[in-house]
Parts: sequence; C-alpha cells; structure tokens
Amino acid sequence: MLKTGLLNPHILALVARVRHTNLLVIADRGFPYWPGLETVDISLVDDVPTVVEVLNALRPNFSAAQAIMAAEFPQQNKPQICDRFAQALAGIPVVYEPHIELKRRVPSAVGLIRTGDTIQYANVILVSG
Repeated sequence: MLKTGLLNPHILALVARVRHTNLLVIADRGFPYWPGLETVDISLVDDVPTVVEVLNALRPNFSAAQAIMAAEFPQQNKPQICDRFAQALAGIPVVYEPHIELKRRVPSAVGLIRTGDTIQYANVILVSG
C-alpha cells in the first residue's frame, strides 16, 4: 500500500506511461473534452483541487523539461495568481503561446488531468524531461 506521494491509482497509471518528451496536460474545469484522450477527472467542486495543487503533487516524481501555458494566462490573471503558478513551476522553463495553439497540442498528449480550478486559462502542458 502506498503511504506517501501520489495515491490516486488513475493518475499513477497515467504518469507511469509518460516517457521522454511526452506531453501531460493539467487542466482547469472548463477545458474541452477530447474523445480518445485518456482523461482523469479529479474535479470535486469549484477550485478543489487546483492546477497548482496537482502540479505540487506531481513535481517530486515527475521530470519536466518544459511547461506550456496560454499567453492569455498572465494577461487575464492578477500577479498573485501568476506568482503561484511561477512557484509551482520553479526551475521549469515556461513557454507562452496563444490558447488556441496550446489546445492544438492536446491530442498528442499521453493524457489529461482535469481539476476543479476556476482560474482563467489555468492549463499547463508539461513536456517530460
């Protein structure tokens, strides 16, 4: 039995299949559904859990070479929110691109973790290292 770290069996199975240069999407509650893409939906209620909470849970055992976020994220959110994401992604280069371009990458991801986050454009694509 696992005692620490990730406990959700669906997330563990998804993350175990991510290999070098693969994509893993961590998305807010409003992110579109893609048929055929494995989606682990852990949303419970508004903002439970958040994208940042999922990032913080993944980081100790996930090697990320890059993170991709929507260019609209820093434009639409307060500096305090942007700082929380910057802290959660500390040490990982972040690339910003138009949200429409970010969504075009999603079908090539290994999978998607959907959260209850209500922050606008709070979606992160992690590129494994």
